This record gives sequence, structure tokens and C-alpha cells, in this order.
Amino acid sequence: MNVHFHTLVLDGVFTEAPGGALTFHPAPAPSDAEVAASLATIRHRVQRLLVRHGLEPADEATGPADRFADESPVLAGIVGASVQGRVALGQRAGARVRRLGDARDTPTVMSRGLRQAHLEGFDLHANVWVSANDRAGLERLCRYILRPPFAQERLRLRSDGRVALELKTAWHDGTRELVFEPLEFLERLAAMTPRPETNLLICHGLLAPRARWRERVVAHGRVASEPTALAPPLVAGAEGTTAKSSSRAWSWAALMHRAFAIDVLACPHCGGRLRLIGTLHDPAVIRKILAHVGMARSGPSPGPAPPELGAAAP
Repeated sequence: MNVHFHTLVLDGVFTEAPGGALTFHPAPAPSDAEVAASLATIRHRVQRLLVRHGLEPADEATGPADRFADESPVLAGIVGASVQGRVALGQRAGARVRRLGDARDTPTVMSRGLRQAHLEGFDLHANVWVSANDRAGLERLCRYILRPPFAQERLRLRSDGRVALELKTAWHDGTRELVFEPLEFLERLAAMTPRPETNLLICHGLLAPRARWRERVVAHGRVASEPTALAPPLVAGAEGTTAKSSSRAWSWAALMHRAFAIDVLACPHCGGRLRLIGTLHDPAVIRKILAHVGMARSGPSPGPAPPELGAAAP
């Protein structure tokens, strides 16, 4: 697990005219030297923040108690081992994660391309740019930012029972695959699972939820009926209506089609369109309908729900 941030920023600034109209002023692309200077500033401020909170070795810096380690010591140990590339549990506890590939004797990579910098474990890549009004390109970038830690297609179960994760591109030391014991792989999944009530998507500045200009900034320069390359076909909405591309409110069916490429309103028998005719809440009515269509639940009851917080158990 490598702690990192995907950041999408406006490549310029907005100003407001006396009449209230917004004007966007694009900024020039940063130079390699500016990216390196930004990385040096980020590294300095991060280390200063860690020292301030007692999380970085320093003179007489013992730091406060780690609440995460106190509340979940096992999970805290798993996360710490994941950051170090080591195993936390099992017979191989403390050992390095197995790597497969062609070993290479290469020096530390200081830069891998334009507007990319590396400094003592800190990396900054700032060479991805989307042109104005490129809605399809912006959506692809947003999808990349929100992608999961790894693709399931690159995960396979080896004949020896171990789990192998194929890297998208080989590392500079030649590593092509990471190999885990089943317990080690579960460790990594636990380390990457967000803690409860942790917000992983944060908006700042003009894109913040309560920003005064947010609504106008989002709509700035947009064409009302502009199509995108990734837009789904028109599908029937919850009430049988058609989802319009110009509307900002997407039906649940359109969102399912856009996110998972699943047309939930397509009839699996005749290929026709399904239509929502009602919502049922009465368990007795639900059981009667399921029994009529041959989908009655079988097996033992799962039992009563757990008591609410503060309620007395019978």
C-alpha cells in the first residue's frame, strides 16, 4: 500500500465581472523545474506536519498515543506492514512480499518523463491535461482517479494455491508479479479497505460543496445537449420515461448502465423494456408474489435483526 493522492485541479483561475459573468483565465503548463520545486515544498511540509504530530523521528519527539493502534491493534499492524511491503501475519510475518520478474541493477529513478519528479520517496506526476470542452476526456480522467486499487483481470490463483497479482507495467527493478499466500493477500485487502466514515473524495476551492461559485463554475462553457463518447444509450427511467442527456439528474437505471454496463430494465425473456409499476413493502405480499413466480425463499430464517443501540435484548 502506497499512500498517494489523485488530484484534479482547474488549470487556471476564474474572475467575476461586474455583471456577474464568470471568465476563465488559463494558466501556462508548469515546467519540469516548477514541478520539482513543488515536490520539494510538498515533502518539506509533509515532514513538518508529521513532526508536529509526533509521527516522524525528531529530537525528543515522542508524539501522542496512536488511537488507531489502541482501537484496532491488529489492523494497525497490517496497515503498517503493507506500507513497508512486508507480511504481518502467519509463518512469514516480517518477511518481504514475494516478487517475480527480471532483477535489474538500476539507480534510483529521479524522473520518468515530462513534469515528473522524484525526491527521497516522494513522487509528483503533473503531465496529464484535458483540453477545454473535452467532456469525454474529462470523464476518462475522472474514472481513472476513482479506479479501484487493482483490476480483477490481473489477479489469478496459482496452481500452488498462492495468489499472484500481475503489475500493469514492470517496476524499475524488474518486478512483474507480486505473489501472496492467501492470508497475506487478505492482509492487503484489509489494509486497502477504507475505515468507517472515512471520506475518500474531497473537493476544495470553487468545487467545494458550499462554494458560492460552484454551480456557475460547473456549468461554465458547457453546451446543454453536448454528447459524450462514453454516454450510455437512452434507457427507460424509473417511471418508464427516457433519461435525457441534458438533464443533470440521472435515473438509477441510467447510472447502473453507465457505471457497470448493465441494462437493468431489459427483459431477460423477450428483450422488451421493463417498467416500474409499484414498490412493495409488506412481507406477506412479497412472499405471495415470489411463491407465484416460483422464486419463494427456501432455507432457515436468518433470525431477528440485532437490537438497536441502547435497546435491551430480550
